[in-house]
Amino acid sequence: MTGGDSEQVAALASGGLDSGVMLARLAESYRAVHPIYLSCGLIWEAAEKEFLERFVSRLADPRVHEVQVLTFPTNDLYGDQWFTSGEGIPGYHDPDGCWEIPGRNIILLSKVAVWAHLKGISCIGLGSLANNPFPDATEEFFNSIEATLSIGLKQPLRVVRPFAKMTKAEIVSLGAHLPLGSTISCARPVEGKHCGVCGKCRERIDAFAESGVPDPTAYADRV
Repeated sequence: MTGGDSEQVAALASGGLDSGVMLARLAESYRAVHPIYLSCGLIWEAAEKEFLERFVSRLADPRVHEVQVLTFPTNDLYGDQWFTSGEGIPGYHDPDGCWEIPGRNIILLSKVAVWAHLKGISCIGLGSLANNPFPDATEEFFNSIEATLSIGLKQPLRVVRPFAKMTKAEIVSLGAHLPLGSTISCARPVEGKHCGVCGKCRERIDAFAESGVPDPTAYADRV
């Protein structure tokens, strides 16, 4: 296998708290961080892209490059699921397991791995947290897909997860000095605001409360 540039990282960024803080954290270790937004046809993507671009602009770190948008349409795959139709979005008190998008990390990592390979980059950043309950967010999965992608692209490839042992509250504390008001954690944004009543908003509200960091988020409603 030929080696890629290990001083650059292709960072999967959703516009959320975790990926925003990750971009700033990766910039401390890499000379170039390339935020990658993968558009798959999910209902919140327009808001996420807007917030991500705003966050990167306000971060104003020359090591963090402009957002690169890639597409991977999945409507023919998922059909009318809650995350494509907007119907039946898990509510404030629904368990975390309701939020699974089957194969999400498989799709994200496969597409960005090819992009990174073509750019000669050998590192992919992912903001996965310690309490992620899904099967494509386990140590076994990440070790396996890292090896598989390295073989398939004939290039050593690392999946870097700086927050793999951290909670969302710890991420808020770590990024308290960053423009966290320019991140979004919501499944049904309302006119540029967080809805305040979905399960993703609940995670965000709880994380700020637990961390003790003032919440700069604009909510359309609150439970």
